Order: sequence, then structure tokens, then C-alpha cells
Amino acid sequence: MTPPSTAAADYQMFLSGAARHLSITGAIAPTLPTMARTLAAIVPSTHPVTVIELGPGTGAVSTAIHTRLTPGSRHIAIEIDPHMINHLHHTHPWLEVIHGNATHLTQLLTTTGTHQADAIVSTLPWSMIPTPQQTTILQQIAQTLAPGAAFSTVVGLHARPLTTNARRFRHHLTTTFDEVLTTSTIWRNIPPSRSYVCRRPRV
Repeated sequence: MTPPSTAAADYQMFLSGAARHLSITGAIAPTLPTMARTLAAIVPSTHPVTVIELGPGTGAVSTAIHTRLTPGSRHIAIEIDPHMINHLHHTHPWLEVIHGNATHLTQLLTTTGTHQADAIVSTLPWSMIPTPQQTTILQQIAQTLAPGAAFSTVVGLHARPLTTNARRFRHHLTTTFDEVLTTSTIWRNIPPSRSYVCRRPRV
């Protein structure tokens, strides 16, 4: 369990980040442990792997991923907010954090010497991302996944009926991946959310 002092610091950092970049944060609280474990469940835990995380924020999902990794694994996170990156460097020193936008995923990974991932986990605020950028990110995710690898992401239920971008996101998933599974809603998350698990890219 996360120590209270660390949790408080994470929440304060999250609020600061949301105030600076509400349009790219897209949430009002860090991901709760139950949802974090759900998203991280796609990460293989039996052998060394490479995991890519998009939008780690304060590191709630990063911690859940880390508990599944075996020695020799790599955990690379793409984060757009420099303040969050500084926070992660202090609280998650084992995490490889790259400053950048997920729309440049393949280019950013080239700088790390990585071209394929055994799992990609995202908490990006899809409802806030314009449709063309959604398409670009999903295509690069599909190109980066190794054979047999999976992609998981979260969508807040508050966003689904409100914006065109959110409504179209589910369609984009089915046109990008052969298999798209929807998990049960986790009502305790803020906001209540569900996750998608995607496999077998069509590209």
C-alpha cells in the first residue's frame, strides 16, 4: 500500500498538473489502485519484457506495472508535463521517463533503442484528444506492439456521451485492432471508468 505521505504528495502534484494542463490531463484525480491493476494485468509477469506507458502522470499505474515486472524488464513512460517528469524522477527512480507527446511515439522510442513493446498501457484522456491525433496515436501503438502483445487503456464514463471525440474512440479501436475487450466499470474510480484491452492490430 502507498504510504499516506506519498499518496498526499502524488495527489497534490496531480492537482497542480490538472490546473496547468486540464486539456491534456482530462481527469480530476489519479487512477485508483483497482483500475491501475486492471490496466497492468496485460503485462507479462513470467519473463523479461518491454512495457510502454503513455501518460503516467503521478505514477499510479506505473507502480501497478512495476509489481508485475521480472528482472531484466524495461518500463518506458512517455509524459508531456515536465513537472510530472520531475516528480516521477523522485518517486519512481526505476522508471524510464521520456518527455514528449504520444503522437510522436515511434520517434520517441527510437531514441531509447526500442522498436517493439510486449505491452502498452495508456491513461491518455482520449475524450480531450482531437480525432486526427487519436488516429495517429493508435496507429503508432499498433505498429509498436510485438506479435501477441496487448494494449490497454481507460475511458471515463463521464466522457463517453459528452464529446464527439469520445464517441468515436471506440470505433477507432475496432478499426485498429481485431480484438477489443471491454472490462466491467470500476465505479470507485474518479470518474467511474472502464478499460479496453486490445490485441492483434489490423495494420
